[in-house]
Amino acid sequence: MERIKVFKEYLNKFVKLSDEEFDQVLLPVIKTREFGKKEKLTKVGEVENYFNFIVKGLIRKFYKKGTQEIITQISSEGHIIHCQESFHSRQPSEYIVETIEPSTVISIKYDDLENAFASSKKMEHLARVIITYTMVIKDRWQLQMVKMTPRERFLNFVTKNPELIQRVPQKFLASFLHIKPETFSRFKHLIKDHAKLENQKLLTH
Repeated sequence: MERIKVFKEYLNKFVKLSDEEFDQVLLPVIKTREFGKKEKLTKVGEVENYFNFIVKGLIRKFYKKGTQEIITQISSEGHIIHCQESFHSRQPSEYIVETIEPSTVISIKYDDLENAFASSKKMEHLARVIITYTMVIKDRWQLQMVKMTPRERFLNFVTKNPELIQRVPQKFLASFLHIKPETFSRFKHLIKDHAKLENQKLLTH
């Protein structure tokens, strides 16, 4: 039940649901799924059928370009991950969703989610807010890819996600940040330099 509580708290950040609303509409269609390391939630050519909320673990989304894996999302606990385009269009996915660590997700099937969102104006509003939120995050990330230099992208990411530097393989982070692996290795010394600079700022205030 702790897992369900975490998911409910996540939804309440967007729209406040009563216990009754959550228990009657969403609880019956929620499914808890567990995956081992390097296990696929979605494969290329499959229609994405699940909306996934990560309760525990680390998951990436990527597509293949020749022999390369181009990572477009790395998400940990408290975040949503699924092949959005495939989920909403009901067309086969060009992406792969795969665990980096053993992971537990709370999932809701497409049809069940559609029925839940259609059940009331409040649930319909919740759907719109969540979809808008995920689109804004995606657009913001794409803008960073264009506007920021590789160095700026690296520092921005490690500042906001320090724990992921320890958990995510370096080659995955390099792909996600659109930085060459050898450049990423050179940037790693910036973490200590950046930390020193931040500490100096704190001491002078």
